Amino acid sequence: MKSYYVDLHIHIGRTESGQAVKISAANNLTFFNIAHEAAVRKGMEIIGIIDSHSPSVQDDIMTYLDRGEMVELEGGGIGYRDTTVILGCEIEVREPGMGPAHLLAYMPNLDVMQGFTKWMKGHMKNVELSSQRIYVPARVLQEEVLGRGGILIPAHIFTPHKSVYGSATSRMENLLDLEGISAVELGLSADSEMAGLISELDPFTYVTNSDAHSLGKIGREYNEIQLAAPTYEELVMALHRREGRGVLANYGLNPRLGKYHRTYCSLCEAVLDEQEGTVERCADCGSNKIVRGVMDRIMDLADREEPYLPPYRPAYHFQIPLEFIPGLGPKKLNQLLHRFGTEMNVLHRTTQEELVSEVGEEIAGYLVGAREGTLSLEVGGGGRYGKVKNRS
Repeated sequence: MKSYYVDLHIHIGRTESGQAVKISAANNLTFFNIAHEAAVRKGMEIIGIIDSHSPSVQDDIMTYLDRGEMVELEGGGIGYRDTTVILGCEIEVREPGMGPAHLLAYMPNLDVMQGFTKWMKGHMKNVELSSQRIYVPARVLQEEVLGRGGILIPAHIFTPHKSVYGSATSRMENLLDLEGISAVELGLSADSEMAGLISELDPFTYVTNSDAHSLGKIGREYNEIQLAAPTYEELVMALHRREGRGVLANYGLNPRLGKYHRTYCSLCEAVLDEQEGTVERCADCGSNKIVRGVMDRIMDLADREEPYLPPYRPAYHFQIPLEFIPGLGPKKLNQLLHRFGTEMNVLHRTTQEELVSEVGEEIAGYLVGAREGTLSLEVGGGGRYGKVKNRS
């Protein structure tokens, strides 16, 4: 058994030919560029590219397989250098009387994904694009995914836009068969303790992923997972906690850095941070035009006063991405990567002395403080990320 760093939610912006896939994602987020960034710069050993259902993306994948630059792995997944790509897609469902929710579906190999695409094409307006609505009941989609040997993971389950709890329903069982869910994705504005206030989530493995819309965002949240090999089959076993496989740790943004952590007033732009309870109007200006934050939504849904963390729940580490570190611009980051290889090495394997020798005491202090969870943070909300406060 070995531990691997895993980020299962990365978008494609465009194909090699310029075909748009995720409109809001960067144009250089191609299948190959994502795999290369993960392998060479990030040090992410397993990644999920969740727009692999797009026929134009599949054409790109076949090109790299035909060239021999990538290879389909026995056990599922596609190998590029020391990184495995898991093929997935993000799909929007909307049940009568509910708001929209996004679900992540992963398939073992390209052939199975292509078959799934053909099925979705009959129920979706534009199968080329990312995160499109499918016009079948959520449980029908779930049965289709599982029937093809795939797995289903509800995406960023608390965010106020297009998530199970944030916009669709107060109970996941109203939307999906709970027995057919392999894990749940917490999202950038929640952590294990927050989710532990909702008893319905007790049985599930939690995953923390980047939802990257640019190359730099890959790995801003990730997991450490114990597997016998970096394959799809092993990943499925780990999510179901079978035969010694499992998630060893979740690395996520401190929820205060998430851009939907607290309720936000869209009129005066105040972030309502330290409220004890939920609010209906802005305390600053009195407006009722508020965007309900993740923490506030969880407080609405909570059915226990203290979070419950089952024995199988791994540690949740607050990971501050390198882009949030004050003073660490592109030049100094490249300097660190030239010396230490990958971002995972910088975040996990370097000593303070090594960091000081490269970027000086101040930035090294921020990096070590981020690792130890001692930095002061300014809360995010209303679509704006929080930030690390400069030391005075």
